Amino acid sequence: MDPMSATDARPDTESTDPLVEVLDEQQDRDLQDAPDTEILAALEEMIGHPQYPCLGARSVFRREAAEIVVLGDMCDPDSLEQLSDALAEYGSRADPAGAFVSFIAVFRGPEITDEKHFEALLWDVLQRLHDGDDQPWAQGVDADPDQAHFAFSHAGVPYFIVGLHPQASRVARRTPLPTLVFNLHEQFEMLRGTGSFERMRDTIRRRDAQLQGEVNPMAADHGDVSEARQYAGRQVEDDWQAPFRSRQETP
Repeated sequence: MDPMSATDARPDTESTDPLVEVLDEQQDRDLQDAPDTEILAALEEMIGHPQYPCLGARSVFRREAAEIVVLGDMCDPDSLEQLSDALAEYGSRADPAGAFVSFIAVFRGPEITDEKHFEALLWDVLQRLHDGDDQPWAQGVDADPDQAHFAFSHAGVPYFIVGLHPQASRVARRTPLPTLVFNLHEQFEMLRGTGSFERMRDTIRRRDAQLQGEVNPMAADHGDVSEARQYAGRQVEDDWQAPFRSRQETP
């Protein structure tokens, strides 16, 4: 599918219903076979909701800076080839020094049964993207997901991955279809350099706690523990290890 702009199906107004109710209604709509524009509208309705905690995502959509592709099944090799090509092309022109941007892949399937099912699918997608990537691992980040400075690399560009799906226990991760958000790792580093990251992080965590009733137990800063533990959104065990192996040494 061709990438779509976040303005292709922008709702006229923000919803006044609680976010949880909006998400429940979206899941009842069976969007697997819906037109791409309807899927995009559902995603924008979620992120544009006043209760949605992630200010970065809200800013990206408000500024029309989200590039979105709607793909088939997460297990389909053709879908992953399309994702690989689109992400490599995006990474070649995305400007980490510019305003915050995101690349978002929405998959029509499979039907997610629980958080561990989605976690396995997410890491299988990342493993297959990596296995087909002939470029060196991105400079400045670890290739080993057990290391504190790990970041996923594709076509030489490092990303922080946010996985969202219908069975997520965290409301902010609960989309009607399985979704992967690729955020430029360098943009987070630049925010840290200006001191803006900590302020935005603290505000997001406070808003997430207001929405969920508690702070996300998986929230951690890059360099403290591996960000891989946060990718799928599940509260993982202390001894959890990412089901991912890089064939490359950390630069």
